[in-house]
Amino acid sequence: MSRTIELAGHVLEHVGDRAEAEIVVTGGEAALTRFANSFIHQNVADEGYQVALRVAVDGRVNAATTTSVENLDSFVDDTIGIAALQRVDEGWPGLTPPLDVVDPKHFDEATAQAAPDVRAEKVADFVSAGPGMRAAGYCETVGHDVAFVNTAGHRAFGRYSRASIDGIHQIEGAAGSGHATSQRIEDLDGGAVGSLAADRAQRGLDPFDLKPGEYQVVLAPEAVGTIAMFLAYYGFNGKHHAEGQSFVEVGKKQFDASINIYDDATDSRALGVGFDAEGTPKQRLGLITAGVSEGIAHDRRTAAKAGVHPTGHGDPGSEVWGPLPTQVFLEEGEVSVDEMIASVERGLYVATFNYCRALDPKALTVTGLTRNGTFMIENGKITGAVTNMRFTQSFVDALGQGKVEAIGNDARFADSEFGPGMMYVPTLQLEGWNFTGGAGG
Repeated sequence: MSRTIELAGHVLEHVGDRAEAEIVVTGGEAALTRFANSFIHQNVADEGYQVALRVAVDGRVNAATTTSVENLDSFVDDTIGIAALQRVDEGWPGLTPPLDVVDPKHFDEATAQAAPDVRAEKVADFVSAGPGMRAAGYCETVGHDVAFVNTAGHRAFGRYSRASIDGIHQIEGAAGSGHATSQRIEDLDGGAVGSLAADRAQRGLDPFDLKPGEYQVVLAPEAVGTIAMFLAYYGFNGKHHAEGQSFVEVGKKQFDASINIYDDATDSRALGVGFDAEGTPKQRLGLITAGVSEGIAHDRRTAAKAGVHPTGHGDPGSEVWGPLPTQVFLEEGEVSVDEMIASVERGLYVATFNYCRALDPKALTVTGLTRNGTFMIENGKITGAVTNMRFTQSFVDALGQGKVEAIGNDARFADSEFGPGMMYVPTLQLEGWNFTGGAGG
């Protein structure tokens, strides 16, 4: 029996009939190999468990999380005791009844049990791709079990694995980045990721300052991943939508007809388990279809307010920041990155965005910086590196009707502003992007 099931059962038993309760226990193996100056300097591994408990006592709700599994009885007692002191939560949606949950089978034993030398091989391939450069980054493997139980009799269990390699190559005055994430460590090509980072670093030498303005852009998956994450969080979030803070107008064509985005934790490429923190089964949720805004992510609370069914997007804390899609797929196209660049008369190739912040969530106007690879494109060729630039741009407008010029055939999990393993996206070629200055302002 999984340790997560044992811990969930213990907490449920100790709650007894004192409260309505839902328990999520997540844990297992996680290991990390870090490298800097082209040498591995740290290998760490941990087996740990996190217990998330939400209780309702006569409509008074409290939630808490702990990793101290040796003191679960007092953790439960304290959580219930604090709930009794809360105001009645008029929006408490109650517990998920017993439902069938399908396991999407996103677990790879070899990844979950990967030894340090397996990760070291991926790192060695990354480092070797940039001879004479300084490499830094990490390779991570995770294998977790997730158990859910509640006092309404609902039970669910799943397992997932994840492997990532992320790093930079540096030479004097320039750096380039690369990233890959998958369910399986065998899928990670450390050499290919390292080659991309090294190429960006080499091309990044002797950058020049570019005059601010609107430029045609080719945005690599990391930059597109940040766009997709902001669309998910600020737009297709049930709480933001209910509060009138979202740009989404369901049924309206708000994007270019070539844009198709959906959230699907059951996709064969996805990560995670087949249910959320409330035990709701996950399923495919269309967000944008042929440019039309289509669906909103809901947990039980926002679904009840909207008069719809929950979509499986409840997570610890979603009552605060709202339910949001985290297995987002932007459907790829048929155009290669080289073909995109060849079609640009004058514009920019951008590898990643950094430090992005929403200025106007309703319009999704965002300011941020470029990083680790910004290059001038002239007459269909990259002609030189550009110093990092600041932009102020509505992400919705940038993907608007007639503004998406090409969609790449290179979709993958991209590292984004909120972290890896959530956005599966390709390179995009866009008509315009508003750059407002250099990194200093």
